[in-house]
Parts: sequence; C-alpha cells; structure tokens
Amino acid sequence: MGVRLLVFLHGTVLMHPAGVGCTREERVAQARERTDPGLRDALAYVPVDGAVAKLWRWAEAGADIAYLTSHRHPFQVAEDAAVLRRWGFPPGRVVARRGSQTYGDVAERELPDVLIEDDCESLDGRAEITASQIRPDLQARIRSIVVPEFGGIDHLPDTPQALLMRERRTRRAATASPRWGRALAGRH
Repeated sequence: MGVRLLVFLHGTVLMHPAGVGCTREERVAQARERTDPGLRDALAYVPVDGAVAKLWRWAEAGADIAYLTSHRHPFQVAEDAAVLRRWGFPPGRVVARRGSQTYGDVAERELPDVLIEDDCESLDGRAEITASQIRPDLQARIRSIVVPEFGGIDHLPDTPQALLMRERRTRRAATASPRWGRALAGRH
C-alpha cells in the first residue's frame, strides 16, 4: 500500500483565477480584499502553479490521494471534484466536514500518512489549521506539512516517501514561527 496523502484544496493546490500570473503576496492580498467575484466561484478555480504535475508524480509513485475541501454542502463538494477533473488532477476522493465537524475531525477520520495544507495567511489566522485540530495521540501518526498560502507545492519532494522523511515540525516549533503563531492564536 502506498503513502496516504490528504491534500487541502483551496489555497494549497487550487486558487481563484485572478491569481494567475501574480506573485504569492498578490494572491494573498486579493483573497484578503475579497473583491474579486472569482473568489466565490469554486467552479472557476485553477491549479496553483505546478500542483497538478506534482500530484501526478506522487500518484505515479504509488500515493493514495484524497482532497480536503473547505466546502460542506454536497453540491459544492461535487463542484470541487469537477474542477479537479477539468484540470487533470490525479483521481482521489474529495472529503469534507459534516455537520459540526472540524478539519481535524476529517483528518482523524481519513488518517493519512501525510497531511498537506496551507497556512491560511489571507485569513490572518482566523481559519483553523487542520494539523492543530488533530488529537495529540494522532498527531504523531500524521506527518503535517504546512505551505505558504497560494505558494504551491512545487518545492516539496517528488516522491511521497520523501514527504515522510522531512523533519517533523512539533507544535512547539510551529508556534515559534510568526505565521504559525498567528494561525494558532486563540485556539487553546
């Protein structure tokens, strides 16, 4: 069995269409301003940089990929799946929160080997980062990789096995970073 990956969609591997050709910082500013109607049109979303190629490398190396959506409603989850198909992402289930579930609840249900998500910079830490919501006894089993929002995953290793080998980031180390500190503030 290959490495099980859970990859967050919005801000990690998908973005609003106005972000094409912009720097990561410009993409974050666009998302903060919330003036572009494309931000609310999930069907118009596009891949972040080389996300499709990177995910295919992982899939071809045997990774089992599931995608975590920010949406809850079944029709929106179906739209996300349609966007993934349109852009040629590797096949994988799109999983979502149900009822009052948190992203951490979904990650615990899926129990991936590796969780890849963005730091929610455009939300100034108001959004909850999935890794911080996972029970401590399961955090040790799930390798968490947090990338800069809209920065893509191109810089990550080309094999899913190498994702497991990267240095684990502890909660203490994570809260030492200003960006993580903002994201985790007020959660405990």
